[in-house]
Amino acid sequence: MTSMFDQYEQASQRFKGTGGSTIRPEMSTTGFIHMKLEEEPPIFSKQKVNFSPKDRITHLAVSSELLVLTMANNILLRIDLRKPDNSQEIELGKYMSHLKLNDLFLDPLGHHLLLSFSSRNTETPAELLYLSHKTTKLKQPNKFKGHEITAVGWNFGNDSDITTGPILLGTSKGLIFETEIALDGDRIFQSSLEQYWRQVFDIGKGDNTPITGLEFHRVPDSEKYFVLVTTPNRLYQFIGYVTNSDEKPLLQQIFNSYLTVPESFQDIPSSLKYSRLQFYYPNPKGLPKTFAWLTEPGIFYGQLDMSGRDSVMTNSQLLQYIPPNSGAPLAFVITEFHALLLYADHVKGISLLNHELVFEDVYNESFGKLVNITQDPVKGIIWVFTEKVVFRYKVCREERNVWQVYVEKGEFELAKQYCKDNPAHIDQVLVKQAEMYFNNKQYEKSAVHYAETQSSFEEIALKFLQVWQIEALKTFLKKKLEGLKHQDKTQITMIVIWVIELFLNQLGTLRDEGMENSAEYVSLQKELDSFLARPQVTECVKNNRSTVYDLMASHGDKHNLIKLTIMNKDFERVIRHHIHKNNYLEALHVLKSQNRKELFYQFAPALMQFVPKQMVDALISQGRGLSPAKLLPALVTIDDDQAGEAVRYLENCVHSLGCQQQAIHNYLLSLYARLKPQSLMDYLAMQGQDASMVCYDIHYALRLCQERNLTEACVQLSALLGLWESAVDLALTVDVKLAKHTASLPQNDPELRKKLWLKIVSYCVCAAKHVVREKDDIQQAMQFLQQCDLIKIEDILPFFSDFVTIDHFKDAICTSLQEYNQHIQDLKEEMEEATKSAQVIREEIQAFRNRYAFVEARDGCSICELQLLMRPFYLFPCGHRFHSDCLLTELNPMLPPRKRNKLHDLQRQLATFSARDDNVSMGSATLSARDQVKSDIDSIIASECLYCGEMMIRAIDRPFIEDEDYEQVMKEWE
Repeated sequence: MTSMFDQYEQASQRFKGTGGSTIRPEMSTTGFIHMKLEEEPPIFSKQKVNFSPKDRITHLAVSSELLVLTMANNILLRIDLRKPDNSQEIELGKYMSHLKLNDLFLDPLGHHLLLSFSSRNTETPAELLYLSHKTTKLKQPNKFKGHEITAVGWNFGNDSDITTGPILLGTSKGLIFETEIALDGDRIFQSSLEQYWRQVFDIGKGDNTPITGLEFHRVPDSEKYFVLVTTPNRLYQFIGYVTNSDEKPLLQQIFNSYLTVPESFQDIPSSLKYSRLQFYYPNPKGLPKTFAWLTEPGIFYGQLDMSGRDSVMTNSQLLQYIPPNSGAPLAFVITEFHALLLYADHVKGISLLNHELVFEDVYNESFGKLVNITQDPVKGIIWVFTEKVVFRYKVCREERNVWQVYVEKGEFELAKQYCKDNPAHIDQVLVKQAEMYFNNKQYEKSAVHYAETQSSFEEIALKFLQVWQIEALKTFLKKKLEGLKHQDKTQITMIVIWVIELFLNQLGTLRDEGMENSAEYVSLQKELDSFLARPQVTECVKNNRSTVYDLMASHGDKHNLIKLTIMNKDFERVIRHHIHKNNYLEALHVLKSQNRKELFYQFAPALMQFVPKQMVDALISQGRGLSPAKLLPALVTIDDDQAGEAVRYLENCVHSLGCQQQAIHNYLLSLYARLKPQSLMDYLAMQGQDASMVCYDIHYALRLCQERNLTEACVQLSALLGLWESAVDLALTVDVKLAKHTASLPQNDPELRKKLWLKIVSYCVCAAKHVVREKDDIQQAMQFLQQCDLIKIEDILPFFSDFVTIDHFKDAICTSLQEYNQHIQDLKEEMEEATKSAQVIREEIQAFRNRYAFVEARDGCSICELQLLMRPFYLFPCGHRFHSDCLLTELNPMLPPRKRNKLHDLQRQLATFSARDDNVSMGSATLSARDQVKSDIDSIIASECLYCGEMMIRAIDRPFIEDEDYEQVMKEWE
């Protein structure tokens, strides 16, 4: 038996629709291609166990992979399926001589085994034996002697291997006992195995009705218990609460309530002498989900609902045998969705959902007759055994086709749950659900579900159009739109335009009927607004705004057109619409409500012509947000009557915003010249007399003023251009005072100023001659001398006649002589100071020739700090000492470019002389030239101390890091 469960035999099986997922053609859609990569295994696959019994098998029980079977040779074989080689054989011979083994009862964990015996004669009482998995010695509970046990209700909450916990035992006479069997090693507790025992109920009320099935469970986290009991023709249920869990017997508290109240049962007439009660457990340690009861008419099954107060059984129905005349099976087990029925020579599988035969397995006669079918409550493996062979069935994905059954039954939500996230199956479920709603004229729901499928978009849309369900069509389109991805731009655009068209068509129909103020119209408008507010739709409309605008315009829906342009911030179209309707103030209001500068530039020309004052106010309110230069085309179009508003805006740009753009100043100057000449002079005065600082084009301004005959402005502009003589000549044509003011302006050029004043004097010669010769007014003539300090008495003496005596000019001549005398004295003082300075310099030079300094062997270079005498060096009077190469390296970056280039040239010349010394003997002339070059080099690099000279002072504002090295140094510091 070393390889007992390692080899299997595949018996003949017939599967009816369970071999794989059947894709039904009527449920297919064009969205998926149905193809299998490999053949799916069958739902129920039979495997023959490699086990050859020594004798005919009579009974078999399996729990938690512990298998117990008995054979006709009175041997009980116990096998741990995890260690099949270590089987145990237990002899039953001493009991079988006078008793008959009726059944084996193995608890869910495989720890406890009860063997029920019936008497072979009336003199021998029935027996119940107990076998623990820890021992091979059978124990006999004394209290049950004489009672034939036909059903055991194990305690599913017990996990102990030395005690069963409270359990229920059903007998052939309809009695229900509660007991607890326990062991302490091999020592018997007290005087028997039973901790306690008591009869808790009598099903038959004295009629000796055999109990065929018995099971109880506790509802988790509560004190509620329920008990299911079956007889050949009845299914009882007992529901109650155990308030004291320490009281023994435990379940007596439940049955006591039925002593005075009739028990609840399901009665199904049956002539069978046997019956079976089976459960399906989704979780081995949880509550059962489904119950099933074998009767003669069929399998009565249903769901277990623990929330029920009077009953825990719901959705109960009868599963009839297939074919109807096939008779009742010998035994059966249930899975989540199927019932496996055991007959004498075959096994049938019937769906619990649609009651169809889905599996049939016919057994070979060589295996003997089928005896029983059982299921491991923990592992879920189904075991079938004949008199000679043991088989087991493995259940593989039995839920694979459940979704189709639920679809056929119309339970679509359950069908979706069992599609297991298979998109093809879910799509078929949705198609069927949508078709059902469509056939039932629930078009809105149908549209929602059709949108979730992969069905042909065109076919579904046509279906709703054929029945003219526009609302359902909109629902379908909007739902389909939600499922599109961002990159599906073509599909998104098509659906969005179509939905907008449907909305506009509906709104237009209501407007034509005069229902524009109706609740239906308002609701439809809100629905359209909500649709347009979707981010996906908003983006699509922005990308196709022209198409959408044209569509709305074609329907005459100006309200939505304007609303949409505002929503899309397409103010250009709104403003253009208002201007087209001559609503200039409304257009200006829209323009001010947003902050798009390009629209100001675009619409300023039109608005400046019709609402100039309001437009200028709007432009001024924008402050520096607008470029005045870009607004010039709008300002130029204004006529003279409204040019004042342009002047107001330009003055704001110049005075408030500090605009210095030449085009702005030129246009403002032209408006001043044309409309406000006096303001022009104020503007020119404000700009100043520095030609490099004015913001306007002086040449343009001069030409403009000449065209307008603005002579005074021309004088000022000519002076700015440096045309002083022309400026004075123009000024003399206007006013001598203006000419005098103009002539006094060039303060930095005395000669020019004198020349200009002489021009004024020459202009005034006639007036002077008239004053001197005709009026003989000497005092008035002397006023010219006082107005310009550059004109002397000798410059105007030629204008006087010979008869004028010197007395008339005595004061002027004296003043002139005093000035000359003072000038001579100043020159003498300067000469004396220069002589003294020269003497001091000569003395310092003489003293410097006699100065000397000591250089010691330990003295070092002030730059490299190495010994000074190692290389040629320079010694400065201040005491600093430098190697010639160190000084040249430090000094080179500080030299001006011109000196640096000269130094490099001298160094190249010196190198040339040195090369000649190596090859050719030199004459005295060559040596003299070489010394001259060295002298020139010394005059550049040794003219002053590097640390004490003026060069260091001039380098005080030099940055520590040069601009060209800044980026590299910053990277090194990171």
